[in-house]
Amino acid sequence: MTWTNATLGRLLDELCPMHAVLSKTGHVIEAGPTLRKVFDGSTLAGARFLDLIDVRRPHSVSDMAAFRACEGARLRLRLCAAPHTPLKGVLLGLSDGAALVNLSFGISIVDAVRDFGLTGADFAATDLATEMLYLFEAKSAAMDASRTLNMRLQGARVEAEERAFTDTLTGLQNRRALDHVLDRLTQSEQDFALMHVDLDFFKQVNDTLGHAAGDHVLRAVAGRLLGEVRADDLVSRVGGDEFVVILSGLTDRCRLDDMARRIIERLEEPVPYEGQDCRISASIGATMSCEYDIPDSHRMMVDSDRALYAAKGRGRGCHVIHEWLPNRD
Repeated sequence: MTWTNATLGRLLDELCPMHAVLSKTGHVIEAGPTLRKVFDGSTLAGARFLDLIDVRRPHSVSDMAAFRACEGARLRLRLCAAPHTPLKGVLLGLSDGAALVNLSFGISIVDAVRDFGLTGADFAATDLATEMLYLFEAKSAAMDASRTLNMRLQGARVEAEERAFTDTLTGLQNRRALDHVLDRLTQSEQDFALMHVDLDFFKQVNDTLGHAAGDHVLRAVAGRLLGEVRADDLVSRVGGDEFVVILSGLTDRCRLDDMARRIIERLEEPVPYEGQDCRISASIGATMSCEYDIPDSHRMMVDSDRALYAAKGRGRGCHVIHEWLPNRD
């Protein structure tokens, strides 16, 4: 059977897409499609092969004669230009001093795919590299799926934690979140003030205008409390119309007194609801961690509650700081 050069060229492109045919002077006569892709689509024709690819083993290969002497040997090569991808190859001598070199990536196939944008179509169908590519792609797909699942699980966990620490009506932190913050502050020995806020006349709003109006008022109270504190302070709803405010780093009694007065004044402003004004007030009991030899969150909650009831006893719409109580122990 007589094959034309075109037929031979097509066979080489299909079976050895990383091949190069070299002249007796070592210049590239033709190159396979994958090898051209590695060199950014260049035809490579006329280029000196040993200027493009460095022979690492056998050593001392610097010209075509020495290269031809490597016929049949396992060649270890490397691209001369970055990224200096390692290659494997075998050389077959042709007539008139020419040669055929067939190259492969070996274990560097994954790097080659990444660096040169190769796909399964760039390799012969019988090349084991296609199996490696399949495994690599399957692994990448599995890792992507795993990352996506982990992100979803992480998002679900964060969302669940937020729900667990959030009051659904007002969007404030709840009692669980408050306990968590108090434990962290007392364990780290950070100074803070604690204010226990209880709404006055809130029952009348529910009784006269209904629970929808009461819910509206509670949401308004939450917004007003948040408007009076700093970003690193905590406002939590711990009961029906009870709130606790944690003021980080506050150790000055005058500042605490001023803060309580401002909150009461702010909460006494009417809350419009369906054409009517809802009017409430607030009583506040407060305490500061700096006044305790060893701050204890439970003790501070109890003391602020005592102060709150003292404020209620004074006629409501006022505040008491625990140290002012005559029965302080």
